[in-house]
Amino acid sequence: MEATASAAAASVFDHLEQAPEDPILGITVAYNKDPHPGKVNLGVGAYRTEEGKPLILNVVRRAEERLLADRSKNKEYLPITGLADFNKRSAMLILGSDSPAVVEKRLVTAQCLSGTGSLRVGAEFLARHYGVKLVFLPTPTWGNHFKVFMNAGLAVKTYRYYDNKTRGLDYEGMLEDIGAAPSGSVILLHACAHNPTGVDPTPQQWEGIRQAIRNRGHLPFFDSAYQGFASGSLDKDALAVRTFVADGGECFIAQSFAKNMGLYGERVGALSIVSKSSGVATRVESQLKLVIRPMYSNPPIHGASIVALVLGDGDLFSEWTVELKGMADRIISMRHKLYDALRARGTPGDWTHILKQIGMFSFTGLNKEQVQFMTREYRIYMTLDGRISMAGLSLKTVPLLADAIHAAVTGAKA
Repeated sequence: MEATASAAAASVFDHLEQAPEDPILGITVAYNKDPHPGKVNLGVGAYRTEEGKPLILNVVRRAEERLLADRSKNKEYLPITGLADFNKRSAMLILGSDSPAVVEKRLVTAQCLSGTGSLRVGAEFLARHYGVKLVFLPTPTWGNHFKVFMNAGLAVKTYRYYDNKTRGLDYEGMLEDIGAAPSGSVILLHACAHNPTGVDPTPQQWEGIRQAIRNRGHLPFFDSAYQGFASGSLDKDALAVRTFVADGGECFIAQSFAKNMGLYGERVGALSIVSKSSGVATRVESQLKLVIRPMYSNPPIHGASIVALVLGDGDLFSEWTVELKGMADRIISMRHKLYDALRARGTPGDWTHILKQIGMFSFTGLNKEQVQFMTREYRIYMTLDGRISMAGLSLKTVPLLADAIHAAVTGAKA
């Protein structure tokens, strides 16, 4: 009897230690536990309205209404690579309808589970089929990039990207590290709105980066999470990807529709692999299916159907571009409001980097101790590296953030 009771009390997982919270998602956990009425969450990358509420785009609501009204729709399994119309239109959105890769059928696209899932499927494919098991990530980069590639069995190193002194791009350091990387290495690139810094190369610098990568025979892997959401222009935000595809070389592209269509919880994304020929693309697709099938079998249908409808309908697409630009413009306006507020307070330092950076995030330059001070004294939640989500700011919260930054920089008490 005692042995039975002892066995019931024990667990085969008693040896497990409590894992730490995810450094980004954990911010929301701490924020939710804080009872303070004036708390502000600038940690998680999700768009908020001026009232601080999640936004469902009107065009998404319209698309959903049409899908629900269509009695011919069903809930059958999708193919392993997902919804064909979604894949076609996603590829054309990032590459352009006249892209040589599209025209020459050198492209295979698979619907995946948003940006993270697209990266992971690509990483698994590379681990199985690519000769060089080495991925170079920019310093800094989105923290999940390391785990995605390492958990697929790939080795990870870094290249210089952000210059702490100028709070801009370390272009020469980046080129030097790319040139020194072993030939054929995978080079992870943020297509636009670099996370976490908000620092992007100029078109001229992108061309230099392309030449450096191609000269070493490296394989570029683009993470495109913010097309249209960064500048407000779908074409401008796709420039880097299209520059690489136009030279006839091969590349990987992970897309997400979380930010630019507000479909965070729908987990809508795509992985595109551009090959040298249509024959290679066909074989790539066959092997890609073998990666996906034992992982999650096939992707969900609802979110992809929304995206396919919006991208394929002229009226809905036009409405989407207007709403998309509206989100981008509001984020840009928050940059100007914060900069002006810091200038008005006489906050020490040059804060022009806030205006120069682009996209959802701003790398403020604040250190860990300053961030902790702001959380403790002002109830402002953000990542310890000083990154803030500009999309989480509003006219109401900008003054509070400016006060907190000023106090943190000058050493003043709240």
